[in-house]
Amino acid sequence: MAKQDLRTNEAIKVREVRLVGSDGQQLGIVPTIEALKMARDQGIDLVEVAPQAKPPVCKILDYGKFKFEQEKNARDSRKKQKLLKLKEVRMQPKIEIHDLEFKTRQIKEFLEHGSKVKVTIRFRGRELAHTDRGKLVLDRILELLDTPHVVDRKPMMEGRFMSMILSPGSRAK
Repeated sequence: MAKQDLRTNEAIKVREVRLVGSDGQQLGIVPTIEALKMARDQGIDLVEVAPQAKPPVCKILDYGKFKFEQEKNARDSRKKQKLLKLKEVRMQPKIEIHDLEFKTRQIKEFLEHGSKVKVTIRFRGRELAHTDRGKLVLDRILELLDTPHVVDRKPMMEGRFMSMILSPGSRAK
């Protein structure tokens, strides 16, 4: 019903239509010319709301108001959508404990605000030979997190990076 290509008034070319009055009452199958005349008598439009039906369903209504209501409903539904943001926190495998705690607090804050978090460990040079240290850092982050969370993707290597993705648990805003 919220299609942009709804035909109105003279654009309706079929011989007869199933007519719905402005008050929502079914008026039965009526010739299109008669339905158009009824709409004009009331000073509003004849709008084809279900063109795929046999015969097509037309309704007597104010098309401008109808279109405005449809756009308003679409705007409201877009407002209610929750957009998930993906935040990324990067570190190295040789991170100090204080820095690790600070980054963990950042991760906790992101999760509390309802964002997904990608935790990435970047390996440089010879660090690439010791990817087990990166895994230990990610495991330590999971231990330090006291916020409810879900591990969407377990720690895994992607080239020179090891990363995991966390999403908020049950009590996120």
